[in-house]
Amino acid sequence: MFEKRRPGAVLFDRDGTLIRDVPYNGDPDLVEPMPGAIEALGRLRRADVPVAVVTNQSGVAKGLLSPDDMDQVNAKVEELLGPFDAWAICVHDDADGCTCRKPAPGLVIRAAAVLDVSPRDCVVVGDIGRDMEAARAAGARGILVPTQETLREEIRQAAEVADDLIDVVDRVLSDAEGPVPAAAAPWARAMGWSRW
Repeated sequence: MFEKRRPGAVLFDRDGTLIRDVPYNGDPDLVEPMPGAIEALGRLRRADVPVAVVTNQSGVAKGLLSPDDMDQVNAKVEELLGPFDAWAICVHDDADGCTCRKPAPGLVIRAAAVLDVSPRDCVVVGDIGRDMEAARAAGARGILVPTQETLREEIRQAAEVADDLIDVVDRVLSDAEGPVPAAAAPWARAMGWSRW
């Protein structure tokens, strides 16, 4: 099903999408914006489209960085890229069984709730398959922006692939049709927020 509409919000993965991926980074001095990130976010803000970050940060659960380290990195992201309307962060590891860690839809649903929009009206932008699976599970539109780390299979499976962040903004702000999933996964609609 395809429908012409502007997004209620654009939700960005952090590492590898907005900033260069430095595994388990706890050092704000290593934060470097991805090409086009500043321009893309500026265009969305000028168009009054809310922007948010949805990010897995399992380094906290693994003990590789502290919550304060993570907060300092996030503050640097906002210093370089401007303020975001919401942050949804999962600090769990895969073995924790939470409902927030991508590819689960929890971060997308939480960010949409904070922004008071439906997940179905959101666009999720990321660089790996987990981001696209989380978007699909939440009923959101997913746009993959591949990097060298993106697997070929993830590119093949993505419903929509953009060249870069500027291409993403061109797509979401234009009248071009974007895919709208038929329905969110039933377990996505029934979940709670007790594990945040």
